[in-house]
Amino acid sequence: MTDGPADGVMDARLIDAATLPGVPDEFQRLWTPHRMAYIKAGPEPLRKTCPFCAAPDMADEDALIVARGRTSYALLNLFPYNSGHLLICPYRHIATFDQATDEEVAEIGALTQQSMRALRAVSRCDGFNLGMNQGSVAGAGVDEHLHQHVVPRWASDANFFPIIAKTKALPQLLGEVRQAVADAWEA
Repeated sequence: MTDGPADGVMDARLIDAATLPGVPDEFQRLWTPHRMAYIKAGPEPLRKTCPFCAAPDMADEDALIVARGRTSYALLNLFPYNSGHLLICPYRHIATFDQATDEEVAEIGALTQQSMRALRAVSRCDGFNLGMNQGSVAGAGVDEHLHQHVVPRWASDANFFPIIAKTKALPQLLGEVRQAVADAWEA
């Protein structure tokens, strides 16, 4: 709208909305475009192949891999709890930790330690949640391939969104996080 005459009648000319100041409100906008893959897939994504077996054959950027070891690798979780949520996976397709070789166990541990160092350097997180959900009954989303979660946490990251609204605010896109963590990996 434009300023109308004194009698309150509005001018009928169209105005480019981009030039309008907008109406400020108390809402913050959470932009999480990477979540569309999850939303479009529905509650149970159909998989023909194991995503953790397919990832090492892809470019690091496409698979969100931040580091590769000899027996295991680290990649960003496609559906993160927090920005920087990493998964440590053996290359071998095994379901549970007791099936891992001593070499795999050692490298999963070393990659976990290095991921914590890199995440601390990149995001200045205050702590971590580490864990493995083994089997669908234990909450594993991909129960057929062993993976350990490394979730950075901040003293100020607790709010009502995850509990009440089932929403998580993620301030960075996955590609940006992958690059930052990969750059900090050896630092």
